[in-house]
Amino acid sequence: MEARIIDGRKLSDRLREDIRSRVENLKQKCITPGLAVILVGNDPASAVYVRNKERACGKVGIRSQVIKLDENTSQEALLEYIYRLNADETVHGILVQLPLPPQIDPNAIINAIDPAKDVDGFHPINVGRLMIGEEGFEPCTPKGIIRLVQETGQPIAGKHAVVIGRSNIVGKPVALMLLRSNATVTICHSKTANLKDVARQADILVVAVGRPNLVDSSFIKPGAIVIDVGINRVDDKLVGDVDFEDACRVAGWITPVPGGVGPMTITMLLENTVLAAERKWTG
Repeated sequence: MEARIIDGRKLSDRLREDIRSRVENLKQKCITPGLAVILVGNDPASAVYVRNKERACGKVGIRSQVIKLDENTSQEALLEYIYRLNADETVHGILVQLPLPPQIDPNAIINAIDPAKDVDGFHPINVGRLMIGEEGFEPCTPKGIIRLVQETGQPIAGKHAVVIGRSNIVGKPVALMLLRSNATVTICHSKTANLKDVARQADILVVAVGRPNLVDSSFIKPGAIVIDVGINRVDDKLVGDVDFEDACRVAGWITPVPGGVGPMTITMLLENTVLAAERKWTG
């Protein structure tokens, strides 16, 4: 059996057409969705991510504002920028690119963002809303993962989902979102006993640990949906947390790296920004 590829780029392109239409609808009401991104320091990977976000905003009509700050910027100075953006009526979404320099507490920065503009979905209020099932902003990568699973046409309800990884950015929120979709969810991590045996029970397997090629076909139940969140550079090549070629022999559906989860993360950021503008307009 050869796994079917879940193409994140194609799905992303399709969703961005809908986002572009929603932006045009808002502009007819004299509202241009605005996203402000703050980049502190000169981390090369962060700079690439910010450029990609800026380019993606331009293609769907979102007004993008990038604020670049020196790596020696103080926490107080960064907070002042956030307070100004919170008060700016033309800014609907605020994103602070992580990681931050060591002198800045990322939790203090995330907590300072207006929850109504927290399009990354990291503010404790939005995390709490996700936990109890209230309306808020869903984190972009987990939100993209759910869309990728839905793209297979297979129902999530009633399935056993196994998430390998328990980060606040991916593992925990995607587990909550799968649970909300009525899956039975198991979260695994570095202390999980018999990881391979647990993973092999999964109808839906999400791998987000940052270890190249950790998961091979021996971890995968025949016919399972495999979502590979990892992006690792090995010998100048990008690979995931899943051994793609080996996993394809067993999985029913699988995301590639690159071209799977990555494009969806930025698309969900665009969607959250438009959603913030729509909520602002409707009051």
